[in-house]
Amino acid sequence: MKILVTGCCGYIGGHTCVELLNNGYEVIGLDNFSNSKKDVLDKIKIITGKEIKFYEGNMLNSDILRSIFSENKIDAVIDFAAYKAVGESVKKPVEYYINNVSSVLNLLNIMKEYNVKSLIFSSSATVYGTPEVVPIKETAKTGNTTNPYGTSKLFVEQILKDVYKADNTMNICILRYFNPIGAHESGLIGEDPNGIPANLMPYICKVATGKLECLSVFGNDYDTKDGTGVRDYVHVVDLARGHIKALEKLNKEKEGLFIYNLGTGIGYSVLDLINTFERVNNIKINYKIVDRRPGDIAECYTDTTKAKEELGFTCKYNLDDMVRSAYNYEKKNVK
Repeated sequence: MKILVTGCCGYIGGHTCVELLNNGYEVIGLDNFSNSKKDVLDKIKIITGKEIKFYEGNMLNSDILRSIFSENKIDAVIDFAAYKAVGESVKKPVEYYINNVSSVLNLLNIMKEYNVKSLIFSSSATVYGTPEVVPIKETAKTGNTTNPYGTSKLFVEQILKDVYKADNTMNICILRYFNPIGAHESGLIGEDPNGIPANLMPYICKVATGKLECLSVFGNDYDTKDGTGVRDYVHVVDLARGHIKALEKLNKEKEGLFIYNLGTGIGYSVLDLINTFERVNNIKINYKIVDRRPGDIAECYTDTTKAKEELGFTCKYNLDDMVRSAYNYEKKNVK
């Protein structure tokens, strides 16, 4: 099977390409390097011994998509091509809506043109807004999102539901990620955002290596066990494996609309993450408590039942594995 992976050199995209290649899929990749690096292609080849057929470009460009679909018989698409920083989205809502929503509309249009029916969409637990109940089931109420990033994912989910309603032969899987961290065991690929990291784990890593002076912990007055935000941290390789499970589901079902949460089902606070990082990697992290960040919520972690029962998805890695692999990648690769 030939799988088009948009955002193939990004953090989750790169790890998913490794899992796809290791499971016998052919990968066609698209990336514009807005938040990724070209050397990821070489590193994927070193890890897997296989190459991605790569196209450089933006998913908003219909011409590059037509080139991809006309030159390759695409069986399914996995879409990772989105901006993903919650804080940045609050400051740049228009840019986020254009990139995260318009690009998917463009992709769907070209998929229709070339009669490609299967799509796995990279969504987010942010679509639940401030959850009424945790752990969060897929049947939980969505909406009341607290930032444009989450709203952009919610908009696309609604678009995909409408697309499926209009054409029941579509085969769509929406994966709502919780908080991916960690890196591949080789230490070759991991989370390396351009500029100052917007996500917690790469920021901790840069403080650990002295590239950044101090970590800001946004708020310690939430209604949680230690006052800091609680999240479901999931190893990025487990998350990548979830996409293989989703592809297998689509191949089996042939048509339908499926929604799954991907996470461990365990909630860890920001201080849990810092303390675990310090213990496992034997290093002290300099941090300070600052005001809450706009768009953040108190706690968010998943109910794993549906993904386990319908996809056969379970996580192999624990929090120790996540922080160990993240720091290993940082020390080996990040300048």
